[in-house]
Parts: sequence; C-alpha cells; structure tokens
Amino acid sequence: MSNKLIEKAADNVRILSAAMVEKAKSGHPGGAMGGADFVSVLYAEFLNYDPSDMSWPNRDRFFLDPGHMSPMLYSILSLAGKYSMDDLKNFRQWESITPGHPEVDVERGVENTSGPLGQGHVMAVGAAIAERFLVERFGNWMEHKTYTFISDGGIQEEISQGAGRIAGFLGLSNLIMFYDSNDIQLSTDTDAVTHEDTAKKYEAWGWNVITIKGNDVEEIRSALKAANAETERPTLIIGKTVMGKGALTEEGANFEGQCSTHGQPLGAAGASLAKTIANLGGDPENAFAIFDEVKALFEARAKELTEAAAAKKAQQAEWAKANPELAEKLAKFFSKEVPEFDFDAIEQKAGVATRAASSTVLGAFAEKVENMIVASADLSNSDKTDGFLKKTTAFKKGDFSGAFLQAGVSELTMACLMNGMALHGGIIAACGTFFVFSDYMKPAIRLSALMELPVKYIWTHDAFRVGEDGPTHQPVEQEAQIRLMEKLKNHKGENSTLVLRPADAEETTVAWKLALENIKTPTGLILSRQNIPNLPSTGDRYTDALKSEKGAYVVADTEGTPDVILLASGSEVNTLFAGAELLAKDGVKCRIVSVPSEGLFRTQSAEYQASVLPAGVKKFGLTAGLPVTLESLVGNDGTVFGLDSFGFSAPYTVLDEKLGFTGENVYNQVKKLLA
Repeated sequence: MSNKLIEKAADNVRILSAAMVEKAKSGHPGGAMGGADFVSVLYAEFLNYDPSDMSWPNRDRFFLDPGHMSPMLYSILSLAGKYSMDDLKNFRQWESITPGHPEVDVERGVENTSGPLGQGHVMAVGAAIAERFLVERFGNWMEHKTYTFISDGGIQEEISQGAGRIAGFLGLSNLIMFYDSNDIQLSTDTDAVTHEDTAKKYEAWGWNVITIKGNDVEEIRSALKAANAETERPTLIIGKTVMGKGALTEEGANFEGQCSTHGQPLGAAGASLAKTIANLGGDPENAFAIFDEVKALFEARAKELTEAAAAKKAQQAEWAKANPELAEKLAKFFSKEVPEFDFDAIEQKAGVATRAASSTVLGAFAEKVENMIVASADLSNSDKTDGFLKKTTAFKKGDFSGAFLQAGVSELTMACLMNGMALHGGIIAACGTFFVFSDYMKPAIRLSALMELPVKYIWTHDAFRVGEDGPTHQPVEQEAQIRLMEKLKNHKGENSTLVLRPADAEETTVAWKLALENIKTPTGLILSRQNIPNLPSTGDRYTDALKSEKGAYVVADTEGTPDVILLASGSEVNTLFAGAELLAKDGVKCRIVSVPSEGLFRTQSAEYQASVLPAGVKKFGLTAGLPVTLESLVGNDGTVFGLDSFGFSAPYTVLDEKLGFTGENVYNQVKKLLA
C-alpha cells in the first residue's frame, strides 16, 4: 500500500485529534498526533475484524493503554466508519459516545475502558492468555492477534513489571505491543524521571524487541510484519515518535516535541490549530472532515476485512460440521449464559473455614466448568484456590491445556489480567489472594465494575483472626471499602458490585452459586482463615443457607416480636448465637440475621427488607471491621460493635477475647442497648 496514502491517513487522524480537543477546550492532543502513524498502519493493513460484526469472537483486539489518547482512537475509528464527525465534535460532552477516556464499546471498536495508566496493556496480556486457552481447546483456526498501545507513563507504572514478566514467561507470541516513546510526559521530559533501558528490560523478560522510528510508515510496517511472524515471544515495538507531530505556531514555527501539548489544546499550549491543520494538508475552516482518498482507502480496507472474515467464518463452519460437540461447547463459552452446575451435589464438611469450603466448590468447578480460569498471587495453598489447581495444571510456555495461572506476587497485575480475559470473552475469570491485599487490587476492581465484567475475586483471611501475623495482614477497613462498591450504581442503575461474606460452609456454597450466576458485575467473596461451626438448622443446612440469596435472612427467631435483632456477616454470626444463648437466660427474645451482602439485600422488596429488619425493633450489629459496615442496616434503632484500631499480633482466640468478640460481650452490649 502507498506510504503516502497511509501518511495522509495519519495526518487526517492528527487533524481530527487536535480539532476535537480544541473544540472541547480540554484533552490531550500531543500524544494522539504522535501515535497517528502507527494506528493508521495497524488499521489500514494489519488489524483483522469484521466491520459488520464487531463482536465477532475471532477478531484481532486492540487495547489502548493511555486513555488520554482517546482522540487518536476515536479518529482512526471514524476513518473506519464507526464514529461520525458529529460524534467527534461532541468529544467530552454530556451523553457523548466519545468520553474523555475511552469506555468499552465493542460495537464501535473500543475494546476496553482505559484511563489509569498501565491497566490497558495488562488487559491485553489477559486477552492474549484467553486466546491461547481457547486455541488449545478448539484448534488453530481460532488464532488471532492482540495488539496494544502503551505510552511512557504506562511503561513507568509498576504494573508493567508484572505484565512484562508474565507475558514473557508464557511466551505469548500472539501479543504485539507498540510503545509510543516520545520522551515526553505530562509535566516533564522523561529524562527527568528515568534513564532505564526499556529494550533491555523487556528482553530480559523474554520479549522480542524491535526499535524503530515511530513516525516512519515503512519501519512500522516492517516491524508489524516481523511481530506477526514471531512464534515464540511477545513483541515490543519501541517507536520513537514526536509529541505533537505537525504542530506549528501562529508564526509558522515548528512546535513539535513540546511538553505543553501533552495535556491541553494546541491553542492553550502555544501552538496554532489553524496553522497546524493547514500544515497537515487540511482545511482550517472545515477541520472535521475525512480526506476523499483516505475515505476510499478505508472503504477498500472494509471490503477486504469483510471478505477475510467471511472466509474465516466459513472455515469455522466446516470445523463445526466436523466437530458438533466442540462447536456447541464453544458457542456456550461465548454465550454469557450461566454454566450448568449442580450446587446441590456439593458436599461440605461441617465446621470448616469458609476458604476451605470455597476450595471444595472450586475443585468441583475444575471438573465441570470448562471455561473457568483461576489465578492466585503466590498464595494458592493458603487462599485455597489450590482446590481448583489440584484438578488441573498451571499454564506454562507452549502449554495452555490447564486452567490455572500462577500470577506470582502481583495482585494488581493479576486482577487486570482477569479483566482482560473477561473482555476477550469465552472465559470465566477468578483470582485469589488475602483480603488485606485487596488494597493492591482496587484500581482493577473499579474498572471491573465500570466495564461490568463478571470477574470473581476470592479474598481469604478476612479479619483480625489472621492472628499472629499482626495488623499488617489483618483486614479491618477493607470490608468497609469494598462494600462501598455495593452502593455504587452502574449506568443501568444496578449495583456495580456483588460482595459476599458467608457465615459458614453452606453459605459459602450459596455464595459461589451467586457468583457464578452473576454475569453482569464483579463478585467479591470474603472468606475466613479459621474454622467456623455451621449455623444451627432445624433441617438441611444448605436449604436454609439458600435464603442468603436475598442478601440477608433470619437464621434464628423467637416467638412474637423480638426484643432485639442481632445481625452480622461471616464468622461473627456464630458469636451472635453465643450471645443470644446468654440473653435468653434473662428472658431477652432475640432474632439473629445473617447478612452476607447488604447490597443484595437492598435490592429486595421493601416488604422483604422490613420482614427481616422491621423498624422500631432494637438492633445490634457485630462486625470484625469498621462499624460503618453495618450501621446503615442498624439505623437509629441500635448500635454496632466493631473495631476502631488496626489489630494486634496474637492467636485469634486471644484476640477474640481481648477485642470483645465473645458471647459475653454481645450479652453486655445488648443489655446496655436495651437499658
């Protein structure tokens, strides 16, 4: 293809990007103008997708990491016919489909929500792992590439170390990353913060590294060809680009390579939009336009893509005809339907830690839920995700026949990989670590919620009962933090996250049932390290535990109106029973309520909520975390006993006694409340 024609397309992207930011009076034009050559070559010659079927599972993926470079993405997609000029004019405006940082919109070609630097390219690594997993099971006809675009900021983010290590270790040759190395970041030149040799770093991780002039079409094309031919390693293309390429001042002087163009419109940065547009071959009076020859180029490309996709779909049809059972399985993987699973058949041991109960369920998943991938951050034998691992094998270079990812000590990286797998599709992604380390994962969990991805987060060692490990490992404020996500709504007005803290082994089975059935949002399971007795039951405990599907339910009641309602989640529910036994000796009538999920409970009818927690009845909440965790449920009718410190190092039984998590203290607190 003509280099000059591709260069014309790149100039078109530069003009549109600069014009969008100028009209919005905010944004980041400089990087978009520098990266325009790469995306133009990629979309005009290499990226394979079906223009009439953008969610086609076998498409190549393009994951943008620096979300502030959204003008570049929207502009190249407008050349591909997915955004109109009016869409670009509405950049960063109310109810616009071109927000300041891209939000996943597969039908328009946006594969991921990006903004927090580093996460976008790690999602790409997760998608590449998903592709390898599926190719292993269904054949090479499913092969496709995952491309990603990273900036100096993303390279610097600590998360890039985990992604680089894992991608190299697994030999993800289906992954191609372009590093837009323009030596400029938002407030400084990069040499003010780093002198590292990025190429050597990635080579040490086992990557194929190619360094090119990032604004040279021929060098970009050659690098992409070499990357596509690589069969053993992921490829990093380091493109030395120019920030604000093509920018001129009002006087016509060169204004390229200026830090000021990174984060503000060209006019505010000291350049001239009109002179820049004219310099790039456009009409300053009609900036929002696609050049005729560029339009023809992308129309021809769309025809090529449609024909190539049709050929690949025909190949799939032949495969499906020869492999009907596999074809049916593949369709189910991508259907987003809840997998068939018999939770009634799970046999839990009574009185085990809820992490152990989770392990039992995971072991059954490994045998029955064939598209589940589970990961652990070097804690599988402690967070008990090894219940899954014992029934499969871990991924290694050249072998994706198993379904477990040993992520190493990299919680945030692991969570982002799960997001990438979920975005790719066909995968049920789950990952585990200690609950206190959920702090490392919060940015990725937040994006899980924003993108409505059904990732399953398994958090164990749920409270100060981690004991001798002390306050560094004892989650106190973490439950309150993660339950704030339950209170946030997504754009559909639904809860953005499901958080579940089961009270015994059978509630854990139900929690996993809810997690597997939740295909709309992320789910967090908060599980105990220590053994917990099963809650009392007059019949089958699992049948009773199914009531927890409503978020909160009565586990023990009294005749008539109770004098007090005792409520908790997790292991504290058992402590309430010990307190209720003492209160009963004084004639105090107690109702005990287990609340594994306030967010789920608040979605129930007002009648059901009132039947469990009627107004006007005294309420006492017990939590091993901050009291705020239960305060909205107790309301003005009572009090919550919780922690107001980080915890201490001692055996958990000693901590229970010292911190007041005993039946005796429940008795004393309730007597004080009733008095």
